[in-house]
Amino acid sequence: MVEATDSSERLICESGMEARIAHIVEPVIRDLGYDLVRVRVSGQNGMTVQIMAERPDGTMGVDGCEEISRNISPELDVEDPVGRAYHLEVSSPGIDRPLTRKRDFKRWAGHEARIELEVARNGQKRFRGTLLGVRDESAGIRPKPGKSVAAEDAWLPFSEIAEAKLVMTDALLKAAQHVHDPQDRTESPDLSTNQTRD
Repeated sequence: MVEATDSSERLICESGMEARIAHIVEPVIRDLGYDLVRVRVSGQNGMTVQIMAERPDGTMGVDGCEEISRNISPELDVEDPVGRAYHLEVSSPGIDRPLTRKRDFKRWAGHEARIELEVARNGQKRFRGTLLGVRDESAGIRPKPGKSVAAEDAWLPFSEIAEAKLVMTDALLKAAQHVHDPQDRTESPDLSTNQTRD
């Protein structure tokens, strides 16, 4: 029997260098009262380490990004998981956000999303459609009907999901207005703070 997971536990996590960075920063972010959403390392600007985080209620402001950046920087300097100069970016998840926790799939049920599996199920690895929420240890999605046969609802085990993300739609934009911190309504959904680490 699979033990039920806490809806605040991250189910979709990183690997390699990104996992090492997440291991360093997640406890610090949690102690500050925020949740780590995702770590992404890219070749942008030479090298960029992007940390996405939010409050448990899904909000995030510029002050929060700055607070997290100030507190994780010393830890990253000591541990040095990157081994070279990089650009650190701390941001909110944005509107078309990654879905990494069970509660994300519950909170955004009814909205359009893309889900990619680690390994194909019944010959299909990528799904796009309306989120149906959570049942047991699976996320539900109602795919858009194809050109030939109408797609059936799919319940995808969290253990098999490689990546999941909301799709930008008018309905999502409207819903996101109610989630963002009222003090930051004039800000871009991609709130972030940046610094270069040598």
